[in-house]
Amino acid sequence: MTDLQYPIGRFTLPESTTAAQRQAWIHEVARAPRDLRATVAGLTPGQLDTPYRPGGWTVRQVVHHVPDSHMNAFVRFKLALTEDQPMIKPYDEARWAVLADATLPLEPSLDLLESLHVRWVRLLESMSERDYQRSFKHPESGVWRLDQYLAQYAWHGRHHIAHIASLRSFRPLR
Repeated sequence: MTDLQYPIGRFTLPESTTAAQRQAWIHEVARAPRDLRATVAGLTPGQLDTPYRPGGWTVRQVVHHVPDSHMNAFVRFKLALTEDQPMIKPYDEARWAVLADATLPLEPSLDLLESLHVRWVRLLESMSERDYQRSFKHPESGVWRLDQYLAQYAWHGRHHIAHIASLRSFRPLR
């Protein structure tokens, strides 16, 4: 049986990375908005408001979560590139997922993700090997190098797209 919580497997933090790996991850980040838009195309309102797994968020919440999370990641990249190992502020993604904007139609979040990724990919492509070794400190999970964080966010997009794709295999709850 497919793991509905981790359909592509859990994230594995790389100890070190290569330029080729980073380029592949940048490509994944670049295509995530298009892939997410394609994955939700044609879903019914019932499917959008169906949890992708028992106890999970609805597809609508997942779609709104992705740009929320990626905006935070983008800002963390910029902080790490402009400050010496800044302490970043975490956010409560579960509480964000139940705010009023998580009930909107998908289009504003799909558009936001697309625009955000244009800027983020440009930033990622401009970074040097040394830049990718810069880091920030997360008060809960410790120090993150930017190459490791890029790996996580390439995974993050695929992870949530796989959640939504899994919904297509069963009928929406009514």
